[in-house]
Amino acid sequence: MANTRSRRSSRDISERLQGALVVGLLALGAWQGFSALATPAAQRRLAQVRSLDALLDGRAAAAVNFVEAHYLPADPILRAAGGVFRWRLFGSGGPQVAVGCDDWLYLTEEAQTVRGAEENLAARADIVAQVAAALARRGIELVVAVVPDKARIERATLCNAPRTAQSMARYEIFQAMLRERRIASLDLARRLDQARQEGPVYYRTDTHWNQRGAAIAARAVAEAVTTTLDPGFAYRTEAAAVETDGPGDLLRLMSLDLVPETLSPLGIKLRPASDRQFVARTVQTEKPAEADDLLATGPGDQVVLIGSSYSTNANFQGSLQEALRAPVNNVAEAGGGFSGAASTYFGGSAFAESPPRLIVWEIPERALSKPLQAQDRVLADLK
Repeated sequence: MANTRSRRSSRDISERLQGALVVGLLALGAWQGFSALATPAAQRRLAQVRSLDALLDGRAAAAVNFVEAHYLPADPILRAAGGVFRWRLFGSGGPQVAVGCDDWLYLTEEAQTVRGAEENLAARADIVAQVAAALARRGIELVVAVVPDKARIERATLCNAPRTAQSMARYEIFQAMLRERRIASLDLARRLDQARQEGPVYYRTDTHWNQRGAAIAARAVAEAVTTTLDPGFAYRTEAAAVETDGPGDLLRLMSLDLVPETLSPLGIKLRPASDRQFVARTVQTEKPAEADDLLATGPGDQVVLIGSSYSTNANFQGSLQEALRAPVNNVAEAGGGFSGAASTYFGGSAFAESPPRLIVWEIPERALSKPLQAQDRVLADLK
């Protein structure tokens, strides 16, 4: 009988513990849910569906589902844990990141196969030619700088990361199309490939060129310019005294940007090591005596840089100013792709009222074969 009472007591304790665990999990879930609904981002989304119509047609429920799927306090932790698990066990970076060797990461977008890619390349080559002709009529020089895919230049560390026949041929096809249209385009792939023999020109854990690669590209642009710019400007690039982590956008896409590199004190590696760099900063050292008057009353910018996040990263603007010995107005847009910054700039008052002497158009290779967007076609109407 004592044994029966003991088993019953053990069973009661077990049931109480299970009940407490269930209650605890329900409480945790409720806290997570209410916390997600209380976030500012969730409140902004829910404010758009606070109506009877939204409730009846399902929009309110859809908004709540979205909030609960994206704004849970535990979501970053769960995503990070999933990223570590995926990378450690399967050597995978997830749907957006391909894992090479020696901690090198690549954007899978570079290797996507696009239907109608060659037609898209030809259409964009036509657009570039139309823009160049419109600028030439106004006495403005255009320098086109196609930024080659990271996988094209840093191919030695691709290992099992995929490349497609389409992505491998894209750069040369587009360059040939520009030559057929008599558009001078820099061969940055050749310059960066040569420089790669002495060290990386792209970040290991980021999709962009690194500071060295950006500086090499800037010098190549300056060598291609034929327009005479106002003399008297000079710049110097300085490196920070302390080395810090590089940008690492591919780590972010893997949900590993907030994860420590190793699990101390065990020393277990949890993610690829961050890039390290001495951040470069370009400062003006000389300017002509009349520069302030020119800025106040003159015709506007001498040089305008339009492009993508390659132009906003790794001190490309600063390196370009140093190489050109001229101020550069950077109107590039992160995520702008082929035409985001170009359509905004050419459609704005600054270009209409005070056009520059030189425009540098930086274009990511991976954006060239994508389906055309409305903003691409806007450029074809440039007069």
